[in-house]
This record gives sequence, C-alpha cells and structure tokens, in this order.
Amino acid sequence: MVALTELGLDPSVTRAAIVHVDDLGMCHDANEGGFEAIINGPATCGSIMVPCPWFADAAARARADTSLDLGVHLTLTAEYDRFRWGPVLGAAAVPSLVDDEGYQPRTVEEVVESADLSEVDRELRAQIDRALAAGVDVTHLDSHMGTMFHRGYFDIYLQLARDYRLPLFIFRYGPSERVDELEADGWPILDGFDSDSLDFAPGEGAAHNAARLAAMPAGLNYLICHAARAGEELEAITDTAHAREFERTFYGGAAGAEALAAEGIATVGMRPLRDLLRA
Repeated sequence: MVALTELGLDPSVTRAAIVHVDDLGMCHDANEGGFEAIINGPATCGSIMVPCPWFADAAARARADTSLDLGVHLTLTAEYDRFRWGPVLGAAAVPSLVDDEGYQPRTVEEVVESADLSEVDRELRAQIDRALAAGVDVTHLDSHMGTMFHRGYFDIYLQLARDYRLPLFIFRYGPSERVDELEADGWPILDGFDSDSLDFAPGEGAAHNAARLAAMPAGLNYLICHAARAGEELEAITDTAHAREFERTFYGGAAGAEALAAEGIATVGMRPLRDLLRA
C-alpha cells in the first residue's frame, strides 16, 4: 500500500486517482484527444500502444513535451474488424503472436490459446525498447485488454517491471505472494481500480462517470479512460467514438475536474510512483 503523502498529497486526502488515458498511438484521433486530455487535465497520464500506426506521432509529442507522463500499453491484440496492426518484431520473428492474416489476434482468448510465452516476452521487451529509443520517458507499464493478467503472462509482466524498474498497473491479483514480494521490494500496489470506461450510451456520460467517482474506495486508485477526438477516422474504427469523445471533454476539461473535486478525490500521475520506486 502506498501512503498518499509519499506522492506529495496533503495528509487530509483519503482518496486519490491516477486518471489514465489508454490507447495513445492507436490512431490520429486517439492522439489528438488523448494528449489534449492529459495536457488540460484532470487526466494525469496515459500509455502508448507501440505496435499501432500512430506510435511515431505519439513519440514525437512525448519528445516535444518531456513533462508528459507516459507509459507503454503492452499490446498483444488488434481487436478491430478493419483496423489492424502486427507485432513490432514482425510476424516471422514471433509467429505465434499473429493470426492467419499476419496481424495480432483480435481477442485475448486467441492470444492465450496460441502464443508462445518466450515470444510474448521478446515482443513486449521490443515494445518497451522501441518506446525508449524513440525518446519516450517511459514512466510505467500497463496491459491492453488485460492480457497480462492471465496465467503465465502475469509472471512476464512482473519481470518486466523488475528489469526496467517501472511501476505497473497492478492490484491484488493472482498469486498473492508474488505481489507481496514485489511490494516488499518497493513496487507500489494499487488499492483499487476502475476500468468501466466506454460502456455508456450517448447522453449518459456524466451520470456514468459520476457513479464511477462516487464508488471509488479510499487509497490510491487507477481510473481508466479512453479520451479521443471523435471524427471520421475514429467513427470508422469503433462504435465507441461517442464515449471516447465524452471522456476527452470530461477528463480533459472543467466538468471532470469539478466532479473529482466535489468527491474530494485528488489526482496524481504515474511518474511520482516511478520516482518513489527508483529512490
């Protein structure tokens, strides 16, 4: 458990949120809206999908503003019907990580069923290394679609954290002794998380997110959003464009800031956790 005062928060604060933007690098609209939310706040940080087509743009934005708090969104799936990507190492180098079309599989189940764990390890290290080489000051690691919380993958996830000395999106999950060992070695473990992003109809965003904030437990929480700019590109990719657009305006504007303040929830990024770990 992380003491909130260790992250520079006032001793009176009992609830804090890491307001995290997933899926940076996925497409142009994801970068436009996601970076806008992080820069404007109350979103505090985000993570980049290195295999995706707009990674280079995300990395350029990271180089241009080194204050941005950005991690690597470890990616083994390409879930959309007509918008696909493959592993950074290429299909020939990691054949168990691609489907019959040469792309990453659409579902976590397909990955878990077919992937060779040694290839998973090599691909994920390549994703982190590519981000670092591109000038991204990587502050943390997390998992696209939760793949890294499956048996076998979780061990890789923990080892990547150790080898790169980076905090993780991690909570009390799996073999508790492994998490306890990581915590004993200085890694921050989250008290709670909320991944209920995107699942609301048009017009329901304010109520949906108010409920998310009201339910947040005491301690350090990880609040996931998928802020993006709704445009023809995003609407052609996904049926959640309306929700991503709402999250752009809410977690990148006054409405979200006011809602968090009304609940007495402080915000913090992942960089303070990395600083705490490396200290």
